[in-house]
Order: sequence, then C-alpha cells, then structure tokens
Amino acid sequence: MGEEHQVSSSYWLETAPDGHHPALDGDLDVDVAVIGAGIAGLSTAWELTRAGRSVAVLEAGRVAAGVTGHTTAKVTALHTLVYDKLRRTRGPEGARLYARSQSEAIGRAARIAEELGVDCEWETRSAYTYARDPGRVAELRAEAEAAAEAGLPASFVTETGLPFPVAGAVEVTGQAQFHPRKYLLALAADLVERGGRIFEDTTVLGLDEGEPCRLSTATGATVRARDVVVATHYPIFDRALLFARLSTRRELVVAGTIPVGQDPDGMFITPDEDTRSVRTAPLEGDRRLLIVTGEHFTPGTSDPRARLERLTAWATGHFPDLEVTHRWATQDTEPTDTVPMVGPLHPGARHAYVATGFGGWGMTGGIMAGRLLTAQITGEECEWSGLYDPRRLKTAVREAPALLKTQAKVAGHFVGDRLRPSPPVESLPPGEGAVVRADGHRVAVYRDEDGGFHAVSARCTHLGCLVDFNAAERAWECPCHGSRFDTDGKVIQGPATKPLEQRDL
Repeated sequence: MGEEHQVSSSYWLETAPDGHHPALDGDLDVDVAVIGAGIAGLSTAWELTRAGRSVAVLEAGRVAAGVTGHTTAKVTALHTLVYDKLRRTRGPEGARLYARSQSEAIGRAARIAEELGVDCEWETRSAYTYARDPGRVAELRAEAEAAAEAGLPASFVTETGLPFPVAGAVEVTGQAQFHPRKYLLALAADLVERGGRIFEDTTVLGLDEGEPCRLSTATGATVRARDVVVATHYPIFDRALLFARLSTRRELVVAGTIPVGQDPDGMFITPDEDTRSVRTAPLEGDRRLLIVTGEHFTPGTSDPRARLERLTAWATGHFPDLEVTHRWATQDTEPTDTVPMVGPLHPGARHAYVATGFGGWGMTGGIMAGRLLTAQITGEECEWSGLYDPRRLKTAVREAPALLKTQAKVAGHFVGDRLRPSPPVESLPPGEGAVVRADGHRVAVYRDEDGGFHAVSARCTHLGCLVDFNAAERAWECPCHGSRFDTDGKVIQGPATKPLEQRDL
C-alpha cells in the first residue's frame, strides 16, 4: 500500500513537547472530576481551578492527543453556515447569544495565551465561508446578513486570497488560529502548578451520581467528587440518551509546506466538494504549512484511501508548489439540532455535566464550555446557559427529521451490516482487515505485514453494532456512534470504554 494512501501522525502532535502525567493508582477525593483532557476538559478544569475548586482530570490516553490533537485549530465564531439557520430556528436572540459566546471564547483564549506567556503561534486572520457555485450566492448573502445582525464583523465579499475565483464568500474579520497542543500543554502545566491534578492512561468505566458522585476506573481506583464533567467528545455514559441526538463524522487532513508568497492569508471553508477547509500555519524561513481538510464520511462506512487521494489531488492541484509532509484524520460529533450540548448531563442531573456536539468547531466551543460549566458549578449566572442546555426539547422536536435520519442510519447499520457477505480469511492481503463469520459469530480479522492474523469480536462494546475496517488508519470503526479500536481491539476513541473481545479463528 502506497504511503500516499496511509494516514500518518498529526503535525500538532509531532511539534509540541510531550508532557507526561501518571495513571491514577489510588482512591481520590476532589471537588470536581473532569473526564477527558481535550480542549473542553482542560479549559473547564483550568477555569474551575482558578475559581478555587480542587480538580482532577481523568484521561484515557494522553493530554490533548485525541480529537483536539488532530483538529484544524481555527479559533473562529464563523461556523460555515449557521447564523441564518439559528435566526430561523432560535430567533435573532439565539443567534446573537451564539455569536457572543463564541466570540468571547476567542478573546478568552488570547488573554490566557498572553497571561501564561505561551508561544502557541497565535495569529489573527479573517475567516471565510465560500462557494464557487453561483447558485449559492443568495445563501451566502443571507448568512453574512444574519452573522452581522448577530453582532459579528461580517460581510459578503467576492474576492479572497484563494488561488481560484469564488462566486461569493462570507468574511468575518478579527478571528484567529493557533497551535492547539502548545496552548493546551501550557494550560495543563499551569493547572498542575495551581494544585490541579491530571491522570493519563486512566479510563473511567462507571458513574454513580450520589452525593458525592463516584467514578470507577479501569485501574480499580475510585474518584469521589461533588461534581463530574463528562468532556470525552462523545459522552461515554448513555443514561442521557444523547447518542440519539448525535452523529459522528470523520474527515481527512493533508498538510505540507508552501512558499510564503502563496499563503492565501485567511481561514477558508466551503460546504461544497464534500467540504474543503484551508488554512496555513507559521514555519521557519520562507515557507508556511498549508492545512487542507475535507472528504468527510461516517466512521466504518468508507475506504478512506480513495478519499485521501482525492483530497491530496485537490490540494496539490490548487497549490502546485505544495510539498506534502503529513496526512491525518479527525473526528467530529454533530448535534441533530445545530447547537452544542453543554450543561447538565440529563434532566435529573444535579452534579453531572456534559460538553459535546461541537460539530467541528471545538476550539471556541471547548473554551466556551469551560466558562459555561464553571459558572454553573460555582452558581454564577451565564446568559447563554439556556441556548446550550442539553435538556432542551423544543429544538430537538422542531428539527426531528435530522434526529430520525440519524437513528435510521444507526438502525440500518445494526441490521444491514449483519447481512454482509463474509470473505474467506485466507484471501486477506497483508495490511488489510475484514469482518468474517466463524462458528456462527462475526469476527474482525486483521492480517499484519508478516502474514499473521489478529482476531477480535466484530461487535462494538458500546451498543453492539458491527465494526468495519479503515485501511488508511488500520483501525476498526463503529458506524453507529464512532467508537474506534486498534487491530488488537484496544479502544482508540469512545464512546466505547472496553476493548473488543479477543477471538480464536
């Protein structure tokens, strides 16, 4: 398999010093336990520590190495095409609150970076949502008008710095981009310096919402906390039934160097062409790092190798001097009713909170969540609490077709994937995987480069859908809710918390 068809490591993970935190090896009592050390979890823990709370962060893997470590890292309140829809579904006030909360997050990140003295490559840029199809101009004009009405410095333009003409674009000035891992590692270091605690390689398995709450972990340790925040990107607890209101998508990223003179000088995204997102980042000398994202798909439903080839061809076609250095993939969670879910975990929750559904805009969303959840836990008022409340029902009902479509897809995979034909194990070439039938069970089999077979149960440990193989990343993926596992069944990405069971062929 050619290198151009394989995903490598994220640029952000390669270029930031790797901090290390111990695994939790004994029981612990704190004011607040935060599950997940991405931008939402660390922002929340940092804000709570500043508010005088004792905090422990529990991370199944490494700090800022999951979804946050693979983001495009745009810090912007322009989220493709959202304001005209919010104006229609939540009213002008809802759109205004969304714009204010996201813009406040940009300012908060800038102040934190300055206060901590972290060189996170912060750059101010304009953000653009563009289209090349003249048929979408009216839609872009409406979005620019709605964004401006919501309080953003937005306008409709027909010229951008992209190396091709556009039919039109929404421009919002004064936005930003940064190195997410450098920012978050500095946040983590300051958190620990102020008495907070971070535990890596610590998988949380259970939550008892008593007083205090009790968290059970795979290490056997128990954490007792007055309040618990679930910031695992996709919630690992199903009691709130949020999985019925969330869908998962995966996108590919191609990055490489271009001459400084070819920098388009902005952050760009189009919903067309299966999504294309473009930005650059600083490098030493006379070159910039170009980052192109797109080709979104549901995990476990597509062979990403052809998609990766298309995205690379698009990037090199429009930036002919591009020297590709990195290819990776990222994962996003979409709410069926547009707005992230940040607040109480379920209608009866008193001390359990969640932050999820950022829809690809987790940089501002995660920072906003940190501020919002800290206000709720410390008893302060926050004017946009109602907008993001996970317990909202009116908008979930109003946008029910999206919810029903999501659940129909899940049901289709749960039944249909069990009817797939089973290829013979011996036909698998090295580096490939497939779900086969063995002794009446579906088994996920991977053949390594030396010809050896690795067999695990094909049944996802979250809610029982069948996984499928992602050849570009050599991982098993669940198409229902986005759980991902390595070739030996170890969890890479939740909501699953337990590995795929080992099987004998």
